[in-house]
Amino acid sequence: MTARLTRWDGPVPDREAIEKRFRDEGLSPHGWGNAPGDRYGSHSHGYDKVLYCVAGGIVFHTDDGDLELGPGDRLDVDAGTDHAATVGPSGVECLEASR
Repeated sequence: MTARLTRWDGPVPDREAIEKRFRDEGLSPHGWGNAPGDRYGSHSHGYDKVLYCVAGGIVFHTDDGDLELGPGDRLDVDAGTDHAATVGPSGVECLEASR
């Protein structure tokens, strides 16, 4: 069980480009956002999660270390992987889907 960070290849994408990536993978994302400094306690999911940071920033805390996401960055979280998160100083907007 792991979490993998992938940086966007090229200029920082807009929301439409990220939504296209999800559609190209057959996924239907939903959006969410949080205010600066908001936190999520440690938890896991019973499904694989795919998440893109659209704007702002967020740090995901895993047993293997912290993963800092900015606009265009992707995080794949395997089912059962414990993770927590701290929203950056500018807040965050993300798109995510389950696989």
